[in-house]
Amino acid sequence: MNTHEIVHMGSMGLLTSAVAPAIVLATRSAVRWGRVPAPPVVVLPAFVVLHAALTIVMGARGLPPLAETMLHGVLLAGAIVFWLPVLVPRKGFPEPARGVYLFLAAPSLDLAAVYLVIAGHEAGGLAMIVGMMPLCLAAVGVAWRWIVREEQEAAS
Repeated sequence: MNTHEIVHMGSMGLLTSAVAPAIVLATRSAVRWGRVPAPPVVVLPAFVVLHAALTIVMGARGLPPLAETMLHGVLLAGAIVFWLPVLVPRKGFPEPARGVYLFLAAPSLDLAAVYLVIAGHEAGGLAMIVGMMPLCLAAVGVAWRWIVREEQEAAS
């Protein structure tokens, strides 16, 4: 078992599922995220492809540290745009759609980690899947918030 691989892939998962949304939430008052075009129908498949490509490339050994750092920056930038439809919602993308967006994203983003497991990098692939768990929790949270809001509106 390679400890570096576990830490690296787990941190890539957390970069996507925890750090990126934290940056968006922390900077909502200072950054005009609403001006960034982020149509969910484009963002989700584009980020799934970007995430898969970067995961597979960085799962390979031998990248120079500078290249690895730059690819982490690309992943973080893509992850920030990925979270915008959920955390900075626009007209035409209601709360139920945001929940579906996240529920579709979670298994789609894990496909690259599954590839790593199949390719013989079991520890790294599983670490990435575990690192992506906050995304699943966010999906449940968005869905739960919508359910509670519907119940409250129905009761009043």
